[in-house]
Amino acid sequence: MCGIVGYVGSATPSTRPLDVALEGLGRLEYRGYDSAGVALVAPGVDTVHSAKKAGKLVNLRNELEASPLPHATASIGHTRWATHGAPSDVNAHPHLALGGKLAVIHNGIIENFFSLRHELLDMGVEFVSETDTEVAAHLIAQQYEITGDLTAAMRAVAQRLEGTFTLLAVHADAPDTVVGARHDSPLVVGLGDGENFLGSDVAAFIAHTREALELGQDQIATITPNAVVVTDFDGQVVQPKHFTVDWDASAAEKGGFWSFMAKEIADQPQAVADTLLGRTNESGDLILDDARIDESVLRSIDKIIVVACGTAAYAGHVAKYAIEHWCRIPVEIELAHEFRYRDPIVSARTLVVAMSQSGETMDTLMAVRHAQEQGAKVISIVNTHGSTIPRESDAVIYTHAGPEVAVASTKAFVSQITAAYLLGLYFAQLRGNMFRDEIHTVLEELRAMPQKIQEVLDRGERVREIARWMVDTSSVLFLGRHVGYPIALEGALKLKEIAYIHAEGFAAGELKHGPIALIEPGQPVFVIVPSPRGRNSLHSKVISNIQEIRARGARTLVIAEDGDEAVTPFADEVFWVPQCPTLLSPLLTIVPLQIFAAELARAKGLDVDQPRNLAKSVTVE
Repeated sequence: MCGIVGYVGSATPSTRPLDVALEGLGRLEYRGYDSAGVALVAPGVDTVHSAKKAGKLVNLRNELEASPLPHATASIGHTRWATHGAPSDVNAHPHLALGGKLAVIHNGIIENFFSLRHELLDMGVEFVSETDTEVAAHLIAQQYEITGDLTAAMRAVAQRLEGTFTLLAVHADAPDTVVGARHDSPLVVGLGDGENFLGSDVAAFIAHTREALELGQDQIATITPNAVVVTDFDGQVVQPKHFTVDWDASAAEKGGFWSFMAKEIADQPQAVADTLLGRTNESGDLILDDARIDESVLRSIDKIIVVACGTAAYAGHVAKYAIEHWCRIPVEIELAHEFRYRDPIVSARTLVVAMSQSGETMDTLMAVRHAQEQGAKVISIVNTHGSTIPRESDAVIYTHAGPEVAVASTKAFVSQITAAYLLGLYFAQLRGNMFRDEIHTVLEELRAMPQKIQEVLDRGERVREIARWMVDTSSVLFLGRHVGYPIALEGALKLKEIAYIHAEGFAAGELKHGPIALIEPGQPVFVIVPSPRGRNSLHSKVISNIQEIRARGARTLVIAEDGDEAVTPFADEVFWVPQCPTLLSPLLTIVPLQIFAAELARAKGLDVDQPRNLAKSVTVE
């Protein structure tokens, strides 16, 4: 969850190392954090210069304005999410050792830190913080005293640590060097001209370069102004994969919107369109981005398990309806953090689909590894190039949504659904479940969805008006059937995440089995109504649900398809969406709920982009 930045430039000390670190940390604020700090090194200076403050990045900036640091040639920067020790100036990173000559920052959790700490205490080492990271700093310091080489010291310590970690270190004796190591935690290299970068995300250096290297599991990167050397934990040189980031710095800026979330809601037509681009070969057949699975193996698949967390899991629920309908393969949806602990039934004929915006979600990554240990193949649906989950998967579908900065996911959600549709159609093509022209018809309907999403966005002012009117609401319920059910769950999640009010999504058929007891006069209830042009019985059942709760005094807020006049007698408010096939409707029906949650949180004066206690990328279990 923490943000990490590393930079090394020319031999002439300047303000650039600090500027790059602070700018990178600013772009990584979306990851969630409770303190921030930087460390700088320069030639001829025998100690590291550092500053760190609890709270938001602005606190660190204020500290640096009051007490400026000297010019430097290299820097490391960190935003911390507290695990060991409360958020405080002392526990913030970086942590120093060797009398201030060495500085270390860390993302992750060192699980064996307690025994290592006691080992160091027995040797007379004095600790100033409660963190596991300071243990790593003192261990690296000891190894540096032995080897005189920062990379060798990092390698020796990385082999001793258990848990998850990305570590960056600088030493006053090597002012032209930053060393980074990764194990189960993200780290990428940015390639510049006379300068190089490290970051927990490409957003850390996207303002300076779009050329990057993927670091693999258990690898160490040593960067200098003109070179990058990558080795494994055994010291063997490896050649990392080069990639070019397909978005620029402006994509990670608000662009005139009042929040990143508002911008990303507005980005959704483009995100869906970009996810659909380049998905067919010269013959018009669907292809995957990076497939290392023989087609004969995919044809033999008899079960699909989607593993994901939070919003991605709800995208998986939508995928279940589409894939089962098009491919006639049973699909199970598993919360990734439950999957490997319940002894799941997985075989070589099982396909696991891992969904993660960041590609670093630790619960999902652990589920992927467990599935592969059981012989299953894995296809990942992710948004972030260079991340761990797609590298460890057998195939990948990138969503091409661009950077999603707001913690509450919006455009990543619709992009994941779109990618899942593509996967379902790919399987239908491969297994012969659908005729070619049927697949092409669905693809054309998908290509029409960005314009329809834009129509929903253009109608959004009434949703915002209702949200502002409901600013004092303390509870909202959501009902849906079929593909409307996961949309009800996602709508409730958005409201919980950013407005901090009670919200629950239910399968509408469950209403009479308990939840109807919650209905009292004035209770707001969103109802996602399926198209009357689909299965009529499904539509009529939901109309009956609306009548049931309306009779008990609920305030009914209905999302319905254009022309569905059957809903108007029973709705206090109708938010209309364009007509489309039922299976594709989640791409439309979720949009009013996103707008509602964002506007209600805004009306309450809350931080929509960085809600309390949450982080964008959850990189620890």
